[in-house]
Amino acid sequence: MAKLLMITGLGSAIDLASDKKGAFYNTLEEFYKHWDRIDIISPRVKSQLTGEKIIFGNTHIHISSWPLVLHPLFFLLKGTELYKKYHFDLMTVQDYPPFYNGIGARLLWSKIKVPYILEIMHIPGYPKSADIKEWFYKQYAKVFIRFIAKRASAVRVINKIEVPDFLTKYGVPKRKLRYIPAFYIDLNVFKTLNLEKKHDLIFVGRLEKNKGLDILLEIAHKSDLKILIVGSGPLMGYIDDTIQNHKLVNVKRFGFAKDSTEIAELINESRALIMPSYNEGGPRVILEALACGVPVIATRVGIVSDVINQSNGRIINWSADEAINAFSEIKNIKPAENLIQFERVSAIKNYADELKTLIGNA
Repeated sequence: MAKLLMITGLGSAIDLASDKKGAFYNTLEEFYKHWDRIDIISPRVKSQLTGEKIIFGNTHIHISSWPLVLHPLFFLLKGTELYKKYHFDLMTVQDYPPFYNGIGARLLWSKIKVPYILEIMHIPGYPKSADIKEWFYKQYAKVFIRFIAKRASAVRVINKIEVPDFLTKYGVPKRKLRYIPAFYIDLNVFKTLNLEKKHDLIFVGRLEKNKGLDILLEIAHKSDLKILIVGSGPLMGYIDDTIQNHKLVNVKRFGFAKDSTEIAELINESRALIMPSYNEGGPRVILEALACGVPVIATRVGIVSDVINQSNGRIINWSADEAINAFSEIKNIKPAENLIQFERVSAIKNYADELKTLIGNA
């Protein structure tokens, strides 16, 4: 086996700093088995871990106490320290605008010449911006993505169309791109269950601007569809106020699901999954819904174009009316999808195996 340094984004850092054991933690539960040692460097989070935290015996988490603007320097110093002690063989660098991780990776590579793979999960603001900040990040990415990717041995993408199209258009050579799925589904949990249908539409995800929650609430206002919102995040107050002020009695907010089993049950109790996101790399919940035999209504983001078709759902524009019409078309669809490429154990092993092919390619 080999040693790996992982540079994560803020979302993964929040995951590791909390007790919720989200997507990144669940990946590491299987991923650690393929490495002698894993070190993880993360940007600062509010609920900050102190010192070094060890999970699974060989996975060491180092969360920065420095401001985000200084993260490339922290990355360089901590990465150099870890290399001198443990001589890791490869770096994975999850990056996004304003590319603090990518800048840090170039600095560290210049010093130690250990190969790294840049992981671009999605481009904020692409294909559509939820606010001015995302629009700015998209413009920033257009200018700097070529520079950020230049010294990487490869650039990992997790969907086949959306992100690759953006990267190649703005200067990343197609030969550098590697499609390695990052959505790991436990097919023993996410499966068709014989449960009563209680909801017309279910939304599952963090309550953030990019998730298209304004469109979701417009659907509720324009129709009598019973909508369940599962998740937590900064827009909880906005959602609760809108539900109350507009008397949206057809909307129920569930909060944070305790585990995957509860999510699978809630999806199975719904007639369709709705995901009106403006931009993202996934979302994984689309695959979870398909595995449960529940059709999907989603905008053209992330993996949607890869997996949604007329037999298992509808791809819509950012329109509440289109979503309502789509529901009337698909409510009797029972999708049967072959999702074996996303099966958790084999997909995570494939990720580790793909990474190991890059060792020695500095």
